[in-house]
Amino acid sequence: MSDLLRAPAEIKYAEELDWLESIDDGPKPFSWRLSPKMVRLFILGSERADGLDRKVSQKWFGDRSFVERSIVTLASDRGLLLIGDPGTGKSWLAELLSAAICRNSTLVVQGTAGTTEDHIKYSWNVSMVIAKGQSRESMIPSPIMTAMEAGAIGRFEELTRSTSDVQDALISILSEKYISVPELGGDGDSDNIVFARPGFSVIATANSRDRGVNDLSSALKRRFNFVRIPVVTNKRSEAEIVRFRTEELLRRHRIELDVPPTLLDVLLQSFADLRASAAAAGSDDERLESALSTAEQIGVLEDAVLHSDFFGERALSARTLASSLVGSLARREPEDLAILNKYLHGVVEPRSKEEGGSWPEFLEGGRDAIATLS
Repeated sequence: MSDLLRAPAEIKYAEELDWLESIDDGPKPFSWRLSPKMVRLFILGSERADGLDRKVSQKWFGDRSFVERSIVTLASDRGLLLIGDPGTGKSWLAELLSAAICRNSTLVVQGTAGTTEDHIKYSWNVSMVIAKGQSRESMIPSPIMTAMEAGAIGRFEELTRSTSDVQDALISILSEKYISVPELGGDGDSDNIVFARPGFSVIATANSRDRGVNDLSSALKRRFNFVRIPVVTNKRSEAEIVRFRTEELLRRHRIELDVPPTLLDVLLQSFADLRASAAAAGSDDERLESALSTAEQIGVLEDAVLHSDFFGERALSARTLASSLVGSLARREPEDLAILNKYLHGVVEPRSKEEGGSWPEFLEGGRDAIATLS
């Protein structure tokens, strides 16, 4: 793992998955590596009532019903569509589900305006085609086709960012569970058809803010079960997510740095304040361009931690945290800077006078960061 910039979940948690598989005596659908109960336990973590010999860490923080519905969907004939705002953990949940079910979360198609039908079906090795003609050996299967042949989970990220013809191609795969390859010829047998093996399914994600970019057709919607992942609004849950990701960050970078709990509270409260301000705003110009998601909180904290470790006092300060927050959230100039400046003067300044603690230093760091960017 030390040789990988970011290990996929099946590698990162390989030892834990091996152990869960060794004690799993529950019924498994198709070719699944773990039973549905063990998949849920791997993702949500173990409890004392589970009676296990070791603790299984919680990896995704959200409602249990979302995970259970996702698992049930993947055991059916329908695809799974995880939809929600940016930063709600859709991709991470998809990766964990794939890792637990088939031990391969890397069969991924990234949806963009440039994604073509070839990306979800197949393409050709041109040099081999010239030398030997079109054959199975000269065909390059897409990640989705590879998942079909292996009876595994294929993932489609940002489905609504792909064009309608790509989405239409996915309809036949989800409906018929095979891909026809007419270039291979054949005389009516299965030589030119790639069939899906039992266990194949598709997990797609969609950003709810992309509505109207490339809307899903009613035909494609019928092939998916929708699971809507809401924004985390519970402060305790959000704090657990940020703390979990921070500990991972420190381990990955081998950083020994003190992150005071009081500064985590300052970060969480700042985002809560900015979300409330965005909800009360009358126009987009009065809102930050940032989605203010939990993922962006983690990004702010990561920036502050790394800056402190490389250039600071080996301890995270409120000044550094404020500078990272301004630098990460100020994407439009001058609109975002004006919104952040208004927040500092209207909310943080009164709070720093009333509560003290880390807030006065946070206020000073924010003001300095805005002055530098203005």
